[in-house]
Amino acid sequence: MSDAKEGFVICSTDGCDKEASLMQCPTCVKFKLPPARFCTQDCFKKNWKTHKVVHDIVTKSANFVPPQYDYTGRLRPHYVTPMRLVPKEIPRPEYAVTGKPLSEMKNRGKNNIHIHTEEEIKGVREACQLGRKMLDLAHRMIRVGITTEEIDKAVHEATIKAGAYPSPLNYHNFPKSCCTSVNEVICHGIPDTRPLEDGDIVNVDITVYYKGYHGDLNETFCVGNVDEKYKKLIQSTYNSLELAMDEVKPGAMFRDFGKLISKYVKKSGFSVVRSYCGHGIGSLFHCAPNIPHYNNNKAVGECKPGMIFTIEPMINEGCWQDGTWPDDWTSVTKDGRRSAQFEHTIVVTETGFESLTARTVDSPPFRWIVDSEKKE
Repeated sequence: MSDAKEGFVICSTDGCDKEASLMQCPTCVKFKLPPARFCTQDCFKKNWKTHKVVHDIVTKSANFVPPQYDYTGRLRPHYVTPMRLVPKEIPRPEYAVTGKPLSEMKNRGKNNIHIHTEEEIKGVREACQLGRKMLDLAHRMIRVGITTEEIDKAVHEATIKAGAYPSPLNYHNFPKSCCTSVNEVICHGIPDTRPLEDGDIVNVDITVYYKGYHGDLNETFCVGNVDEKYKKLIQSTYNSLELAMDEVKPGAMFRDFGKLISKYVKKSGFSVVRSYCGHGIGSLFHCAPNIPHYNNNKAVGECKPGMIFTIEPMINEGCWQDGTWPDDWTSVTKDGRRSAQFEHTIVVTETGFESLTARTVDSPPFRWIVDSEKKE
């Protein structure tokens, strides 16, 4: 006998007669298939193998037409070249072949934050310093007419030449060696053959895996003649990262970094993305702790010497909400307005912090700073 209430939707899992919640299968929603609703996440997972047969039957039908995606801004995807190869002799993370970071997946949801030894910190530092060289290489290439595909190719070749593996490559099947996010793209943009245009802004996100450790950083650059309002967005994002980093020290609460970032960018009328956050890093690409960048977050924990994590605020010109392109990677602003991001990997010390991905004397200057100095 069913214990579900009359008139209510029943869970779509075979054999379950409980009342369904509002949770729907995201693939069914994406392809506008008949709605499938489940009572719990566990019930959805339990029924996945059976339920996904519905997707295969419908999407492989000769009459199936994928729903039209409503792009939020002017940017459109261009041709993406095949995934590049890495020489066999280069040490690689566990997901390099399968695309599945199994160790990360096993630790997901756990809040055990690793305290790194001096030897481990040295290893992450070396990876971060190599990552800095790769990002500076990409920075020097930024100009009107170059494609993000060309930037990815240069980063890939320089990374393997240094004996390292480009961490994004095949991570959850990501097809490229770095992320390039243009204009309204918040993060995870896939390098392609679109030439950068005068007035664009572009974020390049680099991570390298070197001698068993990952180093992660990113910066946003100007392409040609960029409007002052976009330079302001970039500079505010950079300043918000610096402001948060300055507060890193033993005892500082993870939740408080978002308060500082939000308060600062709000003065300029900008908003903070909430769907993505900073993360622990080391022998794993992503792990605890999570570092949200927005105010009133529920992050648990405090900084302790030996912890290594990223802070990487994504700041939007307009609303904070995001959407994702059909490639399941490219995250864009919901209103099509522009977004900027900066990221450093940092280690907590006994008295404060060390930026492991800090800019060096050889790092090219930011265009928005150079242009500002010219006016003075």
